[in-house]
Amino acid sequence: MSYLEFYNLKEEPFSNTPDPRFYYNSPQHSKALVRLLYAAESMKGLAVLLGDIGTGKTTLARRAFESLPEEEYEAALFVIVHSDITPEWLLKKIAIQMGVKDVEKDKISILSALTERLFKIADMKKKAIVLIDEAQMLNKKELMEELRGLLNIESESKKLITFILFGLPELEDVLEMDEPLAHRVALKYRLEPFTEESTKAYIEHRLKLAGAYRSLFEPDTYPLIHRYSGGNPRRINIICDNCLFESFLLKLEKVTKKVVEMVAEDFGFKKEDEESPRNFFKKEEKIDVELEHLVDEKLEEK
Repeated sequence: MSYLEFYNLKEEPFSNTPDPRFYYNSPQHSKALVRLLYAAESMKGLAVLLGDIGTGKTTLARRAFESLPEEEYEAALFVIVHSDITPEWLLKKIAIQMGVKDVEKDKISILSALTERLFKIADMKKKAIVLIDEAQMLNKKELMEELRGLLNIESESKKLITFILFGLPELEDVLEMDEPLAHRVALKYRLEPFTEESTKAYIEHRLKLAGAYRSLFEPDTYPLIHRYSGGNPRRINIICDNCLFESFLLKLEKVTKKVVEMVAEDFGFKKEDEESPRNFFKKEEKIDVELEHLVDEKLEEK
């Protein structure tokens, strides 16, 4: 018997595979999606979504891609899996994704065919959108220059292609390799970790989709999971999946705080609490403000 059978689940609720069926529209993901779709609808040219590892960038990229109606958009989504990429490869990849037939080998021919295709897409009253995941791996100046060159393809009244880049925070440094391109970023949004409330809602959401007919976590486990995960969706999945497995081995009806502590210790996760660097700096800021008030009071007394 597996923990799925023990807890009457249809499938694994906390797999880290970016399954669109398990998409959780958290407040911050909702805000991000609205902005990305606005960038596509308005043909902004260049939009950027940043986020740390495990914050849901890939899931959001797929969600955004699936939200673009085929009758209105000629859209493509691809993932950069390694950094050994040439400008010619990138140009050819974009041309193929945009529907260019019989792509030539030389760069000039590819660029000419892509330009012709983009004008044809515009004539069809459609919008050309290219979404690129793991875009921080495009870490070469010549690749950034290539993107800037493609953004120069426009008609008298509008841009003919828009890029939406998804990547780690270092994507900002990659864009700065070509300063004129960095200045053309029309929209930027950064994904932040889940709040405690969102963490609980996320866990319950995934359990429900997996077929859970009751709560499988004790109420006091949610704040603890949030503190150990730091609100990072991937970490939440790792903790919850292992908690369910360990609870199954112990034949527990629900995951307890003790199980969460045990799993977190096994993985070496530390609590995101008052001693974390983030909150340490908040403490310093508070102390600085208090000191300023004291100094002001002393000056007034004099």
